[in-house]
Amino acid sequence: MAATVEVKFFNSFILRKTATDGTQPSAVGWNGSRGDRTLGALPQNMHNWAVEEARIRGGYNNTYVGQGVKAYLVEDNPKASTRINSMIYSGVFNARTGVNDTNVFSVGEDIIKSVDPANGSIQKLYAEDTNLIIFQEKKVSRALIDKDAIYSAEGNSTVTSGPNVIGQVQAYVGNFGISKNPESFAVYGRRKYFTDKDRNAVMRLSQDGLTEISNYGMIDFFRDQFGTMGNGKLTGGWDIYNKQYVLSIQPEESSVPYKTLSFDENIQGWTSLYTYKPGMMLSLKNKFYTTGASSAGANDTASLYQHYISTKPRCQFYGVDNDASIEFIFNPDVSVSKVFKTINYEGSNGWEVNSFVSDLTGIGSVNTDFDGSSVTNTQDTITSIYSYNEGAYDNYGNQYANLSTNPITANTTSLTPPINRAGFDRKENKYMANLVNNSTAAPGEVIWGNKMTGIKGYYATVKISTDTLTDPGGMKELFAASTDYVESSY
Repeated sequence: MAATVEVKFFNSFILRKTATDGTQPSAVGWNGSRGDRTLGALPQNMHNWAVEEARIRGGYNNTYVGQGVKAYLVEDNPKASTRINSMIYSGVFNARTGVNDTNVFSVGEDIIKSVDPANGSIQKLYAEDTNLIIFQEKKVSRALIDKDAIYSAEGNSTVTSGPNVIGQVQAYVGNFGISKNPESFAVYGRRKYFTDKDRNAVMRLSQDGLTEISNYGMIDFFRDQFGTMGNGKLTGGWDIYNKQYVLSIQPEESSVPYKTLSFDENIQGWTSLYTYKPGMMLSLKNKFYTTGASSAGANDTASLYQHYISTKPRCQFYGVDNDASIEFIFNPDVSVSKVFKTINYEGSNGWEVNSFVSDLTGIGSVNTDFDGSSVTNTQDTITSIYSYNEGAYDNYGNQYANLSTNPITANTTSLTPPINRAGFDRKENKYMANLVNNSTAAPGEVIWGNKMTGIKGYYATVKISTDTLTDPGGMKELFAASTDYVESSY
C-alpha cells in the first residue's frame, strides 16, 4: 500500500503598489475586494502597499486561479540524498481531467531505477518512442518503459509488458559516453549526435549503434581541440536547412580560439568551419537559429539569429562581417620535387590568395663544421595575390582599391584604359595568376626570392579567401583550383 504524505497547498498573487516620485497621488486606481474603482487620496504612509489575492483581478466573482497550484511537503524529519546514477518517476498530468500528479512520488512503491555508478553520473535523458535513452559520462544505455526484455539461451531478446514503469536497462555496445557536456546533444530523425570529450570523440547513435564520426578525417583535429578546451562548452545543434550536425568547441580560456564546424551525413565527412560562436542552436520549420555566445561579436545581444536569409549579406553573423576562406593542398606527383609556377581557379570574381606555402625542408646544420649549433627549417612562400578587381590599375597609377567609388556598382571612369592586373587576370573565363616568390635565401640556394619563378617543394598549402571590395555581402562561388608546375632542375 502506498504511504500517505500530508501536502499543503497555497495559491495566491502578491499585488503591489509602489510610489517612486515621493508625492501623494491624487487617486489610486484599484479594483479591490470592495469593488471600488478609486480609493481616493491615501494617507502619506499608504503610498506603498501590498495585497495578497487569490484572484487574478481582485473583486467578487472575478477570475481566480484554479490550476497550477504550488505545494510543499510537511516532513518532521526531512532527509535529502544525491544519487547521480539514479532515476525516479512521479505521477502524470492528465490534461483531460486537469489532475496534476507530477508532484506525487509514491514512497511505498519501487519508483527508482539505478544504472552502473562506475560509468559516472547521468548527464542527459532522451525519450524516444517507448524507450528512455540514458547518457552517462562513460556509457550510453537504453531503459525500457512499461516493458521488459526476456532473453533466450542464444542471447536473443523478446520484449514483453512489465509491471515497472522503468524496465530493464540495456547498454549500447561501445565504451563511450557524453562526458560532462550534455549541451553537445542534437537529434534528427533516429540519429542522435553528441561528444565524448574524455575520449576525444564525436559520436552518432543510430539504428546501427554507436559510431565515432570524428574518425572521418578529423582524428587529430578533435584530439588537439578537446585537449586544450579545459572546462569549456561543446555546443551542438542540428541545422535543418543544410541537414548537418553543427558543433561549436568553446574553450574555457578566452585566449584559445573557438571552432565551429559541421558534419554532413551525405558525404560522411566534416564539410565547413564557421566564424560564428553560438550560445544555443535550434531548428524550427525548416529554419536554423542560433543565439550569440559571450564574445560572439560586436553586436552580440544573445538574441535569436536566423541563418541563411538570401536578402541578408553573406558571411555576416550577429552584425559582424567575416571573410570566407578555403584551405587546400596541391600535391601532384607525390615523390617529385616541383616548382609551382601559377595558380588558377574556376568560379566567381572576388577571390584572392592569402598564402601559398611549400613544405618544410627539414632541420639541418648551416655550419661548415656541422656541429649542430645552428639549424634552420625553411620553406618557400609567395606575396599575396589580389583578386581580379582588387589588383586593377592603369598606366597613370590609379588603383581600384584606392578609388572613392566602387567600379562594380558605379563607374570605371577613374581607371583609364588600358587596365592592367597586379593579381588575378581572366582568360577564357578562368582566373589566373603567376606565383611571385618572396622567400629569403636558404643555405645552398643560388637563386631565390623574386629572382626565380614560383616556389619549390613536394607539395604546397594554399589559402584562398573572398576580398572586401568586390560585391561585399554577395554570393561567391568556387568550383575548382589548379596549378601549373614543372619538375625541379635540382
